[in-house]
Amino acid sequence: MSNVETEPAQTRCGPEENDGERPGGTGVEVLTPRDVPLGGPRAMTVRRTLPQRARTTIGAWCFADHYGPDDVARTGGMDVAPHPHTGLQTVSWLFSGEIEHRDSLGTHAYVRPGELNLMTGGHGISHSEVSTARTTVLHGVQLWTALPAEHRDTGRDFQHYVPEPVRLDGAGIRVFLGSLAGSVSPVRTFTPLLGAELTLAPDAGVTLPADPAFEHGLLVDQGDITLNGTRLTPADLGYVPLGTPGLTLHNDSTTPSRAILLGGPPFEEEIIMWWNFIGRSTQEIAQAREDWMKGRRFGEVTGYDGDPLPAPVLPNVPLKPRRNRR
Repeated sequence: MSNVETEPAQTRCGPEENDGERPGGTGVEVLTPRDVPLGGPRAMTVRRTLPQRARTTIGAWCFADHYGPDDVARTGGMDVAPHPHTGLQTVSWLFSGEIEHRDSLGTHAYVRPGELNLMTGGHGISHSEVSTARTTVLHGVQLWTALPAEHRDTGRDFQHYVPEPVRLDGAGIRVFLGSLAGSVSPVRTFTPLLGAELTLAPDAGVTLPADPAFEHGLLVDQGDITLNGTRLTPADLGYVPLGTPGLTLHNDSTTPSRAILLGGPPFEEEIIMWWNFIGRSTQEIAQAREDWMKGRRFGEVTGYDGDPLPAPVLPNVPLKPRRNRR
């Protein structure tokens, strides 16, 4: 799902700030989520671990929402009207349920468990997301990656990929971006990235090779997982810095555990994230908002029964870039 907050948060990072970070004691930084209600009283609530003031990116990964398991009979499920994106790629990954995707490229596709949908916003794209009538429980993650400056105005694109599961020691692995455990994703990205779903049987463990040029994050979906000696609980995001040669995981639960592993080289560029836009200046964000409200640049989503989302009002102060603490 995309960011449909009516008052998107503006956060500035600095070395003195701490927003949900819990020391791990073994070089693993534990980022705890904040709840973000989307819509009215029956709407879904998501748990957001990126961005935070203390850490805004892991590689080029800049946004991580974790939602469900959500009983759609109670909440109504997902119904996100057409809305815009610039300067990013969206990564949709489900654990259960089904979402219908439509975009201004003319794409009509479905997001299903174990299948990757990656959409490139670049100079501008719009899309809608609606859970289908076949969905009873909706559960998954919505992730964004920031495009580097030289590619932030690239053209619209949509890619779909179904990774084959592989096994390594006690882990089941589905690599949807990058490479791990001999599995390589063909999906195109604009910076080196790693994205994979990991499952562990009760009391099972695995040691994964780690590119020392990458920083990594492990977002726990279910179960308690010890990562390099630090225990993570559901919805925690464990950050592992550069130079780490391996990632050792152990499922401390009596039931299967599941997590999403993210990675990439540090994203050193300053970016401004506001609503569904990523840019480099207030003027760039303001222009994207104006273009959306005036029906320019982003194209039209056909087949959605309803009006597009209006953009929130920009704050009356300059937007500030996000900086990671190193």
